[in-house]
Amino acid sequence: MLAAMAEQYVASDKRTGLEVAVTGEFPPHPDDRVRIARTTQLFTRLMSTILATESESQRRERFFAIETQLELADALIREDLQEVQRLMQATMEKMGITKEQLDEIAKRIIDQFGPEGGPGWPPSPGGPEIPPPNN
Repeated sequence: MLAAMAEQYVASDKRTGLEVAVTGEFPPHPDDRVRIARTTQLFTRLMSTILATESESQRRERFFAIETQLELADALIREDLQEVQRLMQATMEKMGITKEQLDEIAKRIIDQFGPEGGPGWPPSPGGPEIPPPNN
């Protein structure tokens, strides 16, 4: 296992002057370092955009939206499917879509495409394999 080095990456947004620093033990692999820098820069830009929102109610809604999306990303990365489902359902409900409506949409998709999905969909576990496209 490669030893990690304590480092800091600082990203700033010129529009608002917001600066975000990420400090920790970063892996030495160059691709990991690029991903750390890119993710930090994206987060900084996102926060700057939200902070530049003049309407207080819109700003709060945007913070709530991004918090939910970050929680969803974390749950996906941890492969916590129960939490992913809970967060997706909460997001849909916030948008005015009920669990019953989601169930109806799922039923229609299954009715139209069958339990194995449609063309180009990944196969279900244990289902038939779809060959890769010929290029």
